Amino acid sequence: MHLLNLGILAHVDAGKTSLTERLLYAAGVVDEIGSVDAGSTQTDSLALEKQRGITIKSAVVSFPLDDVTVNLIDTPGHPDFIAEVERVLGVLDGAVLVVSAVEGVQPQTRVLMRTLRRLRIPTLIFVNKIDRRGAQDDGVLRAIAERLTAAVVPMGSVTALGTRDAQVTPGLAPAAIDVLTDHDDDLLSAYVEDAVSYDRLRAVLADQTRQALVHPVYFGSAITGAGVDPLVAGIKELLPAAEGDPDGPVSGTVFKVERGPAGEKIAYARLFSGTLRVRDRIHFGDDGGEEGRITAIGVFEEGAHARAETVPAGRIAKLWGLDAVRIGDAIGAPRKAYDHFFAPPTLETVVVPGAGVDKRSLHLALTQLAEQDPLIGLRHDEIRQEISVSLYGEVQKEVIQATLADDFGLDVTFRETSTICVERPVGTGAAVEFNKKDANPFLATVGLRVDPAPTGSGVEFRLEVELGAMPYAFFKAVEDTVRETLGQGLNGWQVTDCTVTMTHSGYSPRQSHAHQGFDKSMSSTGADFRGVTPLVLIEALRRAGTQVYEPMHRFRIEAPVDTLGALLPVLAALRAVPQTTGTRGGTCVLEGAVPAGRVHELEQRLPGLTRGEGELESAFDHYAPIARGTVRRRSRTDHNPLNRKEYLLNVTRRVGG
Repeated sequence: MHLLNLGILAHVDAGKTSLTERLLYAAGVVDEIGSVDAGSTQTDSLALEKQRGITIKSAVVSFPLDDVTVNLIDTPGHPDFIAEVERVLGVLDGAVLVVSAVEGVQPQTRVLMRTLRRLRIPTLIFVNKIDRRGAQDDGVLRAIAERLTAAVVPMGSVTALGTRDAQVTPGLAPAAIDVLTDHDDDLLSAYVEDAVSYDRLRAVLADQTRQALVHPVYFGSAITGAGVDPLVAGIKELLPAAEGDPDGPVSGTVFKVERGPAGEKIAYARLFSGTLRVRDRIHFGDDGGEEGRITAIGVFEEGAHARAETVPAGRIAKLWGLDAVRIGDAIGAPRKAYDHFFAPPTLETVVVPGAGVDKRSLHLALTQLAEQDPLIGLRHDEIRQEISVSLYGEVQKEVIQATLADDFGLDVTFRETSTICVERPVGTGAAVEFNKKDANPFLATVGLRVDPAPTGSGVEFRLEVELGAMPYAFFKAVEDTVRETLGQGLNGWQVTDCTVTMTHSGYSPRQSHAHQGFDKSMSSTGADFRGVTPLVLIEALRRAGTQVYEPMHRFRIEAPVDTLGALLPVLAALRAVPQTTGTRGGTCVLEGAVPAGRVHELEQRLPGLTRGEGELESAFDHYAPIARGTVRRRSRTDHNPLNRKEYLLNVTRRVGG
């Protein structure tokens, strides 16, 4: 028996969770198919998931398909929860992308397929809802070929389309040979010589599917069960088994973290190599710097999870005992760096506690939510006693609000959503503070130079001083403080795409008096370097100057041609810039860029402008400089090194001058 870790992905409402229920029923794991509308599905366990009929958190369920054990991961379809999908992709062996036969290829479908293809994850496409009025087969196939991938192989035909009697006749479409020969010259030669057997075609199809070169397309209905058996056969035959040496070094990845009934952390991990056992001590974290002991293991079996003493390579397990674990952590030997496949959130809002809500309890609850979703960034403003959270969209507000109420008993509201900008240096600036000179109250010499760096390069720290000029801990204190200080630039936004070079260093060696111990007042400590670095860095930034950039989404709008006249003025008012315009029959296609903060408004206004026929696809694309004369600042949450006097009063009692 072999393992397959399978992801089910789709645009919201395409029927992804219903398909999961149907697969569980087909495998004999459940006696009755759960309903999304009734809130009785196996994988949507959160109250809000049942209430809204959408998946918010990824869920794992296991079932057997003959000699294949499938660990199926149901993922969210709403764009606001794309981070939840992101974490699953790195642990999959294969995927099923669900497309609605009625709505066709939708915006999120395109985002997901682009990522699946980039990561070369073997993917089957399931066209669901063939029993619904308005369902299409050939039209959806054309849309898939045009908007997702041309390398599609239809795996059957549909009769009684759009009715409850819709059925699927399995079979390899004649067009399959054209797609398969594009990637196989030997097959092409055999085809020309009329020597291609059906068995050889199936073998080539399986091989190319496992290499993510082609994507078989199945039709069916998760509700009626039509076409599900051929899909199950395709999952068994065409997708690759999980690989991994159970006798090798332990190596895995954490893709989900939740809290148990007693508040304990539970890590969901895919094991790529080795075998984990209860009571094993393991290293984990980005750099393997954390260590913990496995106190319990849970594995997934036939629709439930059971306790186990061991978990071998290839499997997904729940792990207890790793108190400091975070999503994305490597377990044991690092397999590879955890990459983010999707852009970080570009919106934020202030959480406003309701009457009687204790701010400490709110802080603790939000911290726990951030543990479960590392892209929910928390920002604490101690001066104003406020907490901000970063977001992908407005639906996340509702989810956070409901989670705080249901799980923690905390009533909150939110302020208006704002955009998260970044700052970049526009020139070069340098500054230095010398030990025991001028008004420097810190026993440390630090000189820093800030230079612009290419877009997307992040932050690099360099040394122009000898590493042996002072203890390494002092250099580390400077670098760590530089990175922390760059979280709030001259206008309060995170500073990125720059190189910070340390140009001066100096310290006061350890001093002591006769018959006495260490004299801290005369000797440099790490605190001196952490204290002076923000003053030096902000002054260097001030001399370099910074430019504020706002996040921009690329957008693609399909709408009736006759609505273009109403659409263009609204796009201009939202500061959206169409860059290409085309027509396809009676439909116009607009592509361009729009500020991230205006996407929600565009979503709301589009139906009214296009008689409900407009379709919007958007995703983060780049940061663009804010127009000159426009000042967009963010309130500071640090000790404000922009104001030297205020900073020194806040940071140290050893204020000189």
